Amino acid sequence: MDTFAHHFQHILDALHRFELTPWKMVGYAGTLMFTSRWFVQLYYTRKHKRVVMPLAFWWLSVMGSTLLLAYFILGKNDSVGILSNFFPVFVSVYNLVVHLRHQKNSITGDATS
Repeated sequence: MDTFAHHFQHILDALHRFELTPWKMVGYAGTLMFTSRWFVQLYYTRKHKRVVMPLAFWWLSVMGSTLLLAYFILGKNDSVGILSNFFPVFVSVYNLVVHLRHQKNSITGDATS
């Protein structure tokens, strides 16, 4: 029980010393965007009564991952955060490019990709 009290006190001390810096605001904005994409996806899936990955999901993924990468590279220099956000940026950009290419081909009637 003493260990629990020690850890709990450590958490309270960290919260007491919390300081909101510009880089933390970038990190929080990225986290908010990256997390909100799931609410967007849930909304569209419920609306269409099937699994839907709307364009907004990919835009939020790109923006959120980019902000988180900036935070972890420039603001915190945290290799775990860098590695965990590096790959999602490329996947999200790829999916946006595929979607926009498909949308362009649908408008022009071009069947090739």
